[in-house]
Amino acid sequence: MQLDLNLLLALDALLEEGSVGGAARRMHVTSPAMSRTLGRIRDLTGDAIFVRTGRDMTPTPYALAVRDEVHAIVLRTQAVLAQRDALDLSRLERVFTLQCHDAIATAIGARLLARMRQAAPRVTLRLLAEAPTDTSDLRQGNVDLELGATTPSHRDIAHQVLGQDRLVVALHARHALAGRKLTARAYADAEHVIVSRRGRLRDPVDDVLAAQGLSRRVAASAPTSAAALRFASETDLLVAVPERMCSDMLKALRLKSLPMPVSVPALRIVAAWHRRHEPDRAHGWLRQQVQAVLAEFTTAGPL
Repeated sequence: MQLDLNLLLALDALLEEGSVGGAARRMHVTSPAMSRTLGRIRDLTGDAIFVRTGRDMTPTPYALAVRDEVHAIVLRTQAVLAQRDALDLSRLERVFTLQCHDAIATAIGARLLARMRQAAPRVTLRLLAEAPTDTSDLRQGNVDLELGATTPSHRDIAHQVLGQDRLVVALHARHALAGRKLTARAYADAEHVIVSRRGRLRDPVDDVLAAQGLSRRVAASAPTSAAALRFASETDLLVAVPERMCSDMLKALRLKSLPMPVSVPALRIVAAWHRRHEPDRAHGWLRQQVQAVLAEFTTAGPL
């Protein structure tokens, strides 16, 4: 029996995406072409691979049994093939797409591009806004690297905790609370602007306050940290922002920062990428550059 490696790649994509359409997008082919490939895989294995249950496609027991092994074989094959060429950064022409919170993009974007272009002058950096909901952009190849606060749970998404930051309260220097120690009661009694891509008027800080029998008045929400900090610079509103990620904006707007008067968890910065990129030396270099730039703003241990 002659094995076509493309069938193995297609099977891996089908099992990861769970649909013909998703696998077709991954492999950059049409859905009819992927349907024909699925037919060839069925002929080769003697198994249906997927069966229809209502509107969904459910993998067969055979498909579930071989899924991890197929994925591992594909990764090993990619690693072997990737070893043939050394990474020549001076000649690397590639567009890298990062998706991250606006505070991270503002803090590291220019520094990251400068660092990358020093070694690889032909690379291009694309920064996308953090998505309001979970997406499959990493799996579909639309995004090379995501920087967020949560640990991905899908088996084909790798991740690394690159550091952490902490929330501080930003306010203008003329604010009545600027010259004194901020208590939980004084914080709750003030008015606030919060950062929310969806326009929410509540965030986890409200839960912490509620546990102490306190509540606050949220007068506004803003879609980005930069917009919320502008609110704080021109009004008496308080805003909680990541201390190190927003340090440049705090200085530029001449805002004062105070420690949070309530205990909130540290903000982890987690890098996530699809495991198909692990044999990719250029992608590994990208991750190294991001980690190096983030190290200027974050700490690895407890704050």
